[in-house]
Amino acid sequence: MVAMHVIEQWRNAPRLTSLAEFFERTASGLGGAPDRALPTVDLGLLDFDLECAVFSDTHRSLWGPFDKHYFASIPYRLEEECRIGSSLLALGLRIWARTHMQAKIYTLGTGTGCLARTLATLGSGRIETLCCSPTEANRTAFYANRGSQHSHFFHGPFFDLDDERYAVNPQLRQFREGFDIIMEDTTFQMYDRDRLSQLDFITPRVRPGGLLVQVQKLSNRDSEVYQERERQKDELFKSRYFSPTKISDKRDEVLDTMDNLQVDLETTAAALGAFFRYSVVIWNSGNFYTIVSSNARQAILDFVSLMIEPAIPPAYCHHLLPAVLNDAGAQPLATALKWRSPHPMTEALPQLLAS
Repeated sequence: MVAMHVIEQWRNAPRLTSLAEFFERTASGLGGAPDRALPTVDLGLLDFDLECAVFSDTHRSLWGPFDKHYFASIPYRLEEECRIGSSLLALGLRIWARTHMQAKIYTLGTGTGCLARTLATLGSGRIETLCCSPTEANRTAFYANRGSQHSHFFHGPFFDLDDERYAVNPQLRQFREGFDIIMEDTTFQMYDRDRLSQLDFITPRVRPGGLLVQVQKLSNRDSEVYQERERQKDELFKSRYFSPTKISDKRDEVLDTMDNLQVDLETTAAALGAFFRYSVVIWNSGNFYTIVSSNARQAILDFVSLMIEPAIPPAYCHHLLPAVLNDAGAQPLATALKWRSPHPMTEALPQLLAS
């Protein structure tokens, strides 16, 4: 159990103090928006995969103001959202088919909750989702384009979702037994560097056999490597969407604070190892990583088998993926991890009749 003084530290952390105005302004559309172009998904990087294309089509229709900023800021994060989102959808439907109950998915700190709303919409009652944000404008964006009554929003930071809150809030009561999948998206780095306490708070909510998926920006023990990846992000990717002035302003206002609360890959692996037997890196873009963890080996294998290869140019990816961080047991994960083959959209088209 996380000590009250730690939670009080989180309550006074940058996300709720010095950074709060930036997030409110950006989420309301009053600032932070791309001023050169809006991000669009590159289906070619996704091998024109039908499942990813279907997810992308619904996902784009549910964007709020903050999503435009977010996907223009992280290289190829939009393609990754569609890749992982289509896999989460398939896994959620498998859980429903196996258990005859709705799959429960919680996306922690995901702005407008676009991923959660897309999963609930495409799940058509088979997937129940929850997202949270302390930013009022994100709550407004969520309800302005909710997409599905099976998607729910909690207005507050992740650490306010304690046992009592799940017990007394009518909308949250259905989640009191935990989640099949929890996804934390670049949230921990805005509160502090104590990943053990943060994981200690959320991991009890992962059901037996469930998954924790994290999108994290990580520091690097070689500061020159870290800065070179930042230059690549800013000069080759973000410059497509933001002017140099906008990029510089964000670094001064937000990123320097966030950088101070990041941890490296080794620290992340050690913290995850205190709670999960298995952790695997499934995506890398410069200093950004997606990591999936579980105490069930088969759950990891099943999830990875639902994903196509990472949709990112090789110059941005610095690891051979999937990469195992933590393993256990006599059967190594690495030899069994396999991406699925894409299902090209052309296969869904009717064959032309021979003339």
